[in-house]
Amino acid sequence: MVENITIREATENDIQKVIEVNLIALPEHYTQDFWLDHLRAWGKAFLVAEVDNKVVGYVMCRVESGIGFLRRGLIKLGHVVSIAVLPEYRRKGIGRRIMEESIKRLKEYYNVSEIYLEVRVSNVPAINLYEKLGFRKVKTIKYYYLDGEDAFVMAKTL
Repeated sequence: MVENITIREATENDIQKVIEVNLIALPEHYTQDFWLDHLRAWGKAFLVAEVDNKVVGYVMCRVESGIGFLRRGLIKLGHVVSIAVLPEYRRKGIGRRIMEESIKRLKEYYNVSEIYLEVRVSNVPAINLYEKLGFRKVKTIKYYYLDGEDAFVMAKTL
């Protein structure tokens, strides 16, 4: 565990650092406008993790209306679009902390009743973390990622 982690809302000044974390940590990338659109629309659930004033991780979420994976009917869904932690800061509780805070904020600020995300079927550490946080696998999407890998959809009710 890292003692001096700060979890806070991202700002527009953080976007370049968030993009850098994304480029290092994940094969999926987005345009700067995509990041900014999410920050402006759902900023209470777009968080960064800092260690010694350095952005080392982030979680970007959005809110959608749709049919739930676990609840019937039209509901407000929190969608964890992207989460990443720099490789040298992984397995220190940072991913768990930013996920816990984003779940809390999606409920508190956006009144979602279910949260979901997509995760590579090969990403066992992430799947294990999400299961510890109460998510369960609800669906497999074949060839979801650009490289052809499948994704699990994992969801959790609040």
